This record gives sequence, structure tokens and C-alpha cells, in this order.
Amino acid sequence: MQDSTSCSYGCHHNSDAEERQQYCISIVPLFNHLDLDELKEIVQTTRSHQFPKGQIVYHSGETSEGLYIVHKGSMKIYRLSGNGKEQLIRILGPGDFTGELSLFSASVHESYAEALEPLELCIMSRDSLQSFLLKYPQIALKMLGEFTSRLAESEKQATRIATETVETRIAMYLSNLSEMQKNSGITLPMSRKHLASYLGTTPETISRKLADFEASGWISQQGQRQIQILNLDALLLV
Repeated sequence: MQDSTSCSYGCHHNSDAEERQQYCISIVPLFNHLDLDELKEIVQTTRSHQFPKGQIVYHSGETSEGLYIVHKGSMKIYRLSGNGKEQLIRILGPGDFTGELSLFSASVHESYAEALEPLELCIMSRDSLQSFLLKYPQIALKMLGEFTSRLAESEKQATRIATETVETRIAMYLSNLSEMQKNSGITLPMSRKHLASYLGTTPETISRKLADFEASGWISQQGQRQIQILNLDALLLV
């Protein structure tokens, strides 16, 4: 893994740096139920790494260092097909994590991770994570829940790409996003290029289909990432 700045919490840091590390851990669903002393214990085992926009965090085939937690910024997880085509798996923001499969074995990454903007990660080693799972079983239950959720989403995504039309995939994505954000005015969490990769199509097709939806009076586009859903029922019938 490449990095531009690396430091261990156990070194001498000012209070601001310590607070940032603690906040990084506290916003992760795996750990946010722990009390302050338990959080501080976990923070002691993490390292902070920073990456500029566009830098590769890790490559497919590299050995996983452990649990990668996003503190600031965002990064994309993707795979490359045999012809070099990128397939986006997910985009991670503050509080999200990846690398949890290293818990079970000294595994290698099957995908790539790249900083989409200036990125700060907190990284916990496999050994430390295993120790905390034994000490705090509730963390293991939270992680099992996350595994289940990711597996279900991956299966749904694979089924959509294999069986649904592009129009349906885009419409379903918009309606699901509206439900998640609990608002008819939604914000796309990724660029149209990345959305196209995620939905198994092209950026040009994304733009064309959104324009078609707008012409039908179902949505109103308010910039590249802002969309107002005007007729959710019509989208659900696409």
C-alpha cells in the first residue's frame, strides 16, 4: 500500500490529533456502541494514513493490512475485468470500512481502492481486530450484520445487471436512493462515470436516460448530482 503520511496513535501527538483518531473510530457502526474507555483502547492500535486524490490505496493481489476505516474524504472499491474495464463495487465515505475479510485469514485484496478526494484512513491490523472481537463479542455481531447486508446488496446488484434493462436499473437506483435519503430531492453520492460503472452501463447512457425521465416529467435535474423526483410511482413502473 502506498501512503504519503503515516503515524501511529501511540506516538506523541497533540490533543487535536488524538481527538481526530478517536472520532474516526467512534463514527464506525462496528464501534460506536462502545464506551469512552473502550474506544480509547481501540484507538491505541490504529494508524493514520493520508492519500491525495487519485492515489491507489491498495492493488488487487496485495496482502491486506487489516481493517481500513474512512475518517475523511471518500474512496472507491472496484475490480478490473480481463479487458481492463472497471466495475465499481462501492464508494466509501466517513465511517465506512473495508478489509474485514482479513479477519479470517491473511488474505489478499481481490479489488482496488482509490482515493476520490483527499483521503484520511485509520487502519487497524488483523491481529488487533481479532483481539477486540474476542474481548467485545458485540463487535463480532455488528460485523456479521454488515457482512449479511453487503452480501445481500451484491446479490441484488448482480441480479439487476443480469436481468433488468438499463432504464429499470437507473429508476430502481433513484427510488432506493430517495428511500435511503428520506427525501424526494436526492443527491447522487457518486459521479455519473462511477454510477455508470456501478450500474453496468456507460456515462452517455446514464445522461440520456435521465434526460428521458426528465422529459417524461418524472424527475427534475438540478445540476450533475442534484435530482428532484417528481413522480416516484412512474419510476417504480419502469
